[in-house]
Amino acid sequence: MAELARRIKQWARELGFQQTGITDTDLEQAGARLRAWLERGFHGEMAYMARHGTKRYRPEELVPGTLRIISVRMDYRPPEDDPALRLRDPAAAYVSRYALGRDYHKLMRKRLQKLARRMERESGPLGYRVFVDSAPVLEKPIAVKAGLGWMGKHSNLVNREAGSWFFLGEIYTDLPLPVDKPVTDHCGRCTACMDLCPTRAIVAPYLVDARRCISYLTIEHPGSIPEALRPLMGNRIYGCDDCLLACPWNRFSPTTKEADFLPRHGLDKATLLTLFGWDEKRFLKRTEGSAIRRIGHQRWQRNLAVALGNSTRDEAVIEALKNRLKDASPLVAEHIRWALARQLEDGGQVNSNQPLPSS
Repeated sequence: MAELARRIKQWARELGFQQTGITDTDLEQAGARLRAWLERGFHGEMAYMARHGTKRYRPEELVPGTLRIISVRMDYRPPEDDPALRLRDPAAAYVSRYALGRDYHKLMRKRLQKLARRMERESGPLGYRVFVDSAPVLEKPIAVKAGLGWMGKHSNLVNREAGSWFFLGEIYTDLPLPVDKPVTDHCGRCTACMDLCPTRAIVAPYLVDARRCISYLTIEHPGSIPEALRPLMGNRIYGCDDCLLACPWNRFSPTTKEADFLPRHGLDKATLLTLFGWDEKRFLKRTEGSAIRRIGHQRWQRNLAVALGNSTRDEAVIEALKNRLKDASPLVAEHIRWALARQLEDGGQVNSNQPLPSS
C-alpha cells in the first residue's frame, strides 16, 4: 500500500496536479464546526450546506465502504496578472481569478477519473467516487488532514509553496492506503485578510459570515443585495479575491500550467460598460464552458448595475443604465435605480474598505 500511495502521487503529478495527499475519514471536528456555523445562519441562502445531515462529514455514509480520501490540488493563477490594478480602476470589471478561464470542474473531474482508473488497473477492482466541488464533501478540511496546507483565517487553504490560488478535488476509495500528516498553521499573528476584507465578512479568525461576503453576494445570493453592502462591493462583479491578495503567502504562488485556466473573451481586461451591454444571448455565448454561466444573466446584470453605481460619474454609464431599465426584470431594475441615484446624486465611487454601517 505504501508503494501504491507513492505511485498514485506520481500519476497525479503526470496528470497535472501539483500536490496529492491521503487522509482517513475522521472529520468529526470539522463537522462540529460546520454545525456551529450553520446554527449562526452564516450560510445565508445556501440551503444545500444544511442538507444531507451527517453525510457531509462522515464520508463512509456518503460512499459506503470508503476508508481513505485522496485529496489533490491544481494551480489556477493566471500569468502576467495584476488584480490590484484592476480593483483600483472604477471602470474595470473585476472577475475572480478562478473564473476567468474555462470551468475547472470538468477538467479536474476528468483527470481524477483517469487517476482512479489507473489505480484500478494497478490494484484490481476497487470502490471509488470522484468529487470536484460537488456533493456534500468538506473539501478544505479534507485537504488540511491530507497535508496539502492549513486553513487560513479567511477559511481558505494556504500552502507554504503555493499560497492559495488552487482548486481542490477528491477521490473517495476503499483502498487502505497509508495516510499523510497535516502541516502546522503558519498564519501566526497576521490578520491581513481580515483587515482588507471590504465588507468585514471575516467576523473572527477562521470564521466567515457568508451573508457579508462579496463572493456569496455576487454568486450564491439569488435576490436583492443589501443596500448597506452595495457601496462596499466596488467593481467586483463575480466573486472576490481580496483576502487572497492580502495573504503574504501568496507571494510564493506559481502561475497555472493549464491553458484552460487562462483568461477567455477578454474578461481580465473588460470594462463594466462592455459587459453590461451583453444581452442574454451574448452572455450565454461568452460564458459557455465557464463557471460564470451558473449565475444566469439576471444576476450578472444585477452585479454589474451595482458596480456601475460605484463607478465615477459618467454620462455614458447613466445612459446605459437608463436604457437597460426599460426592459429589466424587477430585481435588476431595483439595482439599476440604486445605481442611477448614485451616479446622479453623489457620483458613486466610495472607499471600498470603509467599515459597514451599524445595523
